[in-house]
Amino acid sequence: MKNFLIVLLGPTGVGKTDVSINLATHLQCEIISSDSRQFYTEMIIGTAVPDKVQLEKVKHHFIRFISVKDYYSSSLFERDVLNLLPQLFEKNNVTIMSGGSGMYIDAVCSGIDDIPDIDPAIREKLLKRYSEEGIERLRMTLKLLDPEYYANVDLKNYKRIIRALEICESTGRPYSSFLKKQKRIREFGIIKIGLERPRNELYTRIDKRVDEMIETGLEEEANSLYNYRNLNAMKCVGYREFFDVIDGKITRDKAIELIKRNTRRYAKRQLTWWAKEKDIRWFQPEQVEEIIEYCTAIYTPFNSPQGGGKISVI
Repeated sequence: MKNFLIVLLGPTGVGKTDVSINLATHLQCEIISSDSRQFYTEMIIGTAVPDKVQLEKVKHHFIRFISVKDYYSSSLFERDVLNLLPQLFEKNNVTIMSGGSGMYIDAVCSGIDDIPDIDPAIREKLLKRYSEEGIERLRMTLKLLDPEYYANVDLKNYKRIIRALEICESTGRPYSSFLKKQKRIREFGIIKIGLERPRNELYTRIDKRVDEMIETGLEEEANSLYNYRNLNAMKCVGYREFFDVIDGKITRDKAIELIKRNTRRYAKRQLTWWAKEKDIRWFQPEQVEEIIEYCTAIYTPFNSPQGGGKISVI
C-alpha cells in the first residue's frame, strides 16, 4: 500500500486530542475527526472540541461542519471521508483519523451495509411516538416487523430500535435484511492505534473534565440549545441532563452527577465496542514514541526525513 490511514481511537477522556496532534505534527499530516459529537457547529463545550490553539497547530477536518438541524449518518461520513482522503494523500501519504465513535470509524475502515437514506419525517414521527408512548410500544412493533433484529438488538437502546423501524417503514423490508456485514476493500492501508488508561484513572479524568465543562459554560450552552432538544444530535450526554433541569425533572447538582456517571458509562461502552477487534494495538497516551516505532515497523516511509525528528510531547 502506498497510502496509510492511522486510526487513533479510544474512550472519551483518554487523551486522543493531544496524542493525535503530536503524531500529526511529527508526520506533518492532517487530522480527520471521527467523533460524531464534534461534527455540529452549535455544540462546543459539551463535545470537547479541540481549542483554537490546537486547531491552529494541525488542520482538522469534520470539526463543527454541520448544524444540529442537519441529517448526518455513518454512511454519509464514509462517503465524505473517502472523497477527501485522495486529496490528503496527494499532500502526504499518511493521514490520521482520530475519535471515539465506533460506528463511524468502522464505516471508513470496513464500510457499512448499503442501507438507503430515509425520510427525516419518518424519524421525527417515531421520535414523537417514543416521547409520547415510551419504548415498549416501539419494541413490540419491531418484534412484528423484524423478529430477527429484535432478537439481537439492545432493547434498551431506543436509537437503534428507531433506526430499525424507520428502515422497515421506508423500504417495506426488515432492517436485518440489509445487514450483510460485507467488509469493503480499501485502496489504502489501515493502522489502528488504541489509547487506554487504568479504569480508575480514566474515570477521574472524566469527572475532572466534566467539572471543567461546567466552569466554562456547559449549562449555558445547553440552555441555548433547548429548543433543539428533540433533535437526534442533542441526545448526547451533557445536554440531555441539563434539558431535564430546565424541564424541572432534576436539580442542577443531580444533572452534574448524572453527566459524570453517564460519561463514564459511555466510555465503558466504547471499550466494549472495540474489545473483540484483534487488529488494534493498545498504548498508554504517554507512549507517543512507541506508537511511532510501532507504525514504522508496518509503514516504512515513516523513516523518511519528512517524518523524522524528535517527538515533542504536549
